[in-house]
Amino acid sequence: MSEISIVTGANGHLGYNLCKLLIQKGEKVIATYRNPKYKSILLELGCDILYLDITDKNSMVEAFKNVTNVYAVAASFKMWSKNPKEDIYDTNVQGTRNLFEAANKTQVKNIVYVSSVAALDFTQLPAKENNGYNSDRRNWYYNSKNDSDKLAIELGRKFNIRTVLILPSAMIGSKAHQLSYSNRLVKQILDGEMIADTNITLNWIDVKDVALGAYAAMKKGRNGERYILANEIHTSIQESVRVAAEEFPELNLKTPPKVPKILLYSIAFFMKIGSTITGKEPLLQKEYIDMFYGLKQDYDTSKAKKELNFNPKPSRKALIEALHYLKNEWSIKKN
Repeated sequence: MSEISIVTGANGHLGYNLCKLLIQKGEKVIATYRNPKYKSILLELGCDILYLDITDKNSMVEAFKNVTNVYAVAASFKMWSKNPKEDIYDTNVQGTRNLFEAANKTQVKNIVYVSSVAALDFTQLPAKENNGYNSDRRNWYYNSKNDSDKLAIELGRKFNIRTVLILPSAMIGSKAHQLSYSNRLVKQILDGEMIADTNITLNWIDVKDVALGAYAAMKKGRNGERYILANEIHTSIQESVRVAAEEFPELNLKTPPKVPKILLYSIAFFMKIGSTITGKEPLLQKEYIDMFYGLKQDYDTSKAKKELNFNPKPSRKALIEALHYLKNEWSIKKN
């Protein structure tokens, strides 16, 4: 019987692009969704579609029947919540435990687990897999990715399931059905909403390159190993805006000035007050200033290049393509 691969969170940015890639590779694919309103998105893929919720182990047991390979993409990708412990941390950590227990029960052979560069130690740059984990515990999302990354390796060993982890940076580009956190940042640049450089850098990576990396991880990644899927050099907010201004001079985008740290703290304070009233995520948070101000998000990707033949397009090219997609296709789609 031929192998069957299932992608959790297939309606998301990476999940959808990964499904498309696997289908193009001739694989038997099952795409999963949690929210019924996203089910229609997956119909255009032309593969089997199933309901799955990582907080519901029974739904995973049902979905994993006869499945050989699991691409564990689904997660709570939120940087803020009114109840971050429950909405972000518990969802990701318990969801990881549920997934591995369901995989063990249904005799899944291989798991590619999507972690994040958030689970890396940034005290030594460029960050690399063998430097250990991020010890900064000020953010619930970062906590969840660190702890679920460790748990995935632990449970893979416990259940004797071949488990390979990939750690992507800021994924951007097409095709998207909703704006991911990273694509939303690119859209804010296009819309002229980046009015200040917070001295927080980014590491842009094309989502299709991450999908290719995930596929390579399934085919030849080593059991229990972690692979950074990113570009090597960071990009600043100012550099990103300058690229957009060069591509679209008609938008008259202005390079945002760098803002002193003390002023950023003041802005974050008032935004925090506003978010308690509106219930919406503040654009700037003190903990992010503390964690990332002046941090150069540079990565050593030699392991992924050597073992997975990972060869992503440069950050600038990925950003340019994402800018054109969001301006010319996303805007039309949403109008």
